[in-house]
Amino acid sequence: MSSFWTGKRVRLRGVEPADWEVFQSFTEHSADQRAVDRLYPPRSAAWFQEATAARAKQPSTDLDLAIESLETGELVGSLSTHGVDRRAGRFGYGIGIGHQHQRNGYAAEAVVLLLRYMFGEQRMHKCEAKVYEFNEPSLRLHRSLGFTEEGRLRAHEFLAGRHWDAVLLGMTLPEFVARWELPQV
Repeated sequence: MSSFWTGKRVRLRGVEPADWEVFQSFTEHSADQRAVDRLYPPRSAAWFQEATAARAKQPSTDLDLAIESLETGELVGSLSTHGVDRRAGRFGYGIGIGHQHQRNGYAAEAVVLLLRYMFGEQRMHKCEAKVYEFNEPSLRLHRSLGFTEEGRLRAHEFLAGRHWDAVLLGMTLPEFVARWELPQV
């Protein structure tokens, strides 16, 4: 029997306190930091140890998952949900893949696994994502998965000396099942 959380390239798992060094290494690429969130000042090993230990406890209802390569067993990134609205059936998510692991299909497979869970097991109806206008690889990824651009927040974030638009993308359950399968029992 295979795990629901395992695809052909990746396995989603809980964040472990020992993951702190890999998460710290992901911050060494400034463009990736900006693409996912923003550029942060350097942080100590102690900070990463504490922050990763807190993530490992998953104190909220949001998911915070590590993305592991099946081929190498390496931690290649993470993804998390946010803004889960059970009444409306809506949620958002974010994903980050370490620079050296990008363009290997890890993000696409991890997102499909997450969507399959949220739509098929958590009764969600819509997923929302926000991508900065300069992050063309992420915009291509989302469009290839079936997300639709729903709008823009103009001059929404300040990064690298200027304001950038945030592109709002969404996918509904019917749009998901038109491309991907729901979980099998």
